[in-house]
Amino acid sequence: MVFRDIDLTHLERHGIPPLPEPDEQGFVETRGARIWYGSHGSGPAVILLHGGMGNSGNWGYQVPAIIDAGYRAVVVDSRGHGRSTRDARDYSYQLMAADTRSVMERLQIHKAAIIGWSDGADTGLILAQEMPERVAGIFFFACNVDNSGTRPFEFTPIIGRIWQQHQKDYAARSATPGDFDALSAAVEAMQRTQPNLPAAELAAIAVPVAVVLGEHDEFIKKEHMAYLAETLPDAALHILPGLSHFAPLQSPDVFNDAMLAFLSGVLR
Repeated sequence: MVFRDIDLTHLERHGIPPLPEPDEQGFVETRGARIWYGSHGSGPAVILLHGGMGNSGNWGYQVPAIIDAGYRAVVVDSRGHGRSTRDARDYSYQLMAADTRSVMERLQIHKAAIIGWSDGADTGLILAQEMPERVAGIFFFACNVDNSGTRPFEFTPIIGRIWQQHQKDYAARSATPGDFDALSAAVEAMQRTQPNLPAAELAAIAVPVAVVLGEHDEFIKKEHMAYLAETLPDAALHILPGLSHFAPLQSPDVFNDAMLAFLSGVLR
C-alpha cells in the first residue's frame, strides 16, 4: 500500500519515523557552533540538508531509501537546529555552507551529492558556487534564490501541523530548548534579505541541478523555479503533482523516486 499523508494528520498523530542508528555521529566545532552530524551506510556520499526550523530527523522517510540504493547518507543539523548550537552571529547561507564543509572534512568526504529542502537547498547551492569540484549535483527542493520567488504567506492547517512538530522536536533535541522563538526570529531575519543570487551568478554554477517543487507549494512560486531551471546551465525542472512544500513527508515514494533517479545520474 502506497503511503500518503497529504494533510499531515498522520504526522500530527505519530510524528516522523526515526532515523536508523548512525554508523558514525558526533559534533564538529566550527565558527562558534557545534554542528551535529550522522553518517549512515556506505558508498558514494549523499548529504541531506533540512529546511529552516527543522532538523535532520525530517529525513526519516528518505535516509533508509538512500541507504538501500547503495549510497552513504549523511545528515546534518543546521546551526541552532536539532542538536546543533549557534552563537550570536547573524545567519547566512554562506555560514551554513561553511558548516557543511566542516562536516565533509570531518568525515573525509571529497565529493557528495546534496539533497536540499528549502533553506537546505540554498545552502547546497552556495556550496556548489564556492566549491563546485566537491558537489556532484544538487536536488534543489522548494526554495527561492532572490526575494521575487516567494508567495505571500498564508497560514494553513498543514503549516500548523509541521510547525507544531518542529516545536516538539526542538524542545526534545536542543541544548537550549526554550529558544525556539529566538531561533525562528533569527532565521526569518536571514530569509527577508537572503538569498540574493543574480542571474549571472546562477549561470556560473555548472553542477547538475534538479529543480524540484510540489505543485501546491505554500511558499515558493512555480515561475520562479522555472526561472532557476532556465538560468542554471545544467538544470531541469520537476513538479511533484498534488504535493506541497512538505512533499518528503506527504508522499515519500513520489519524492524518493525523483530523488533516487537524480542520484543515479550524478553518482555513477
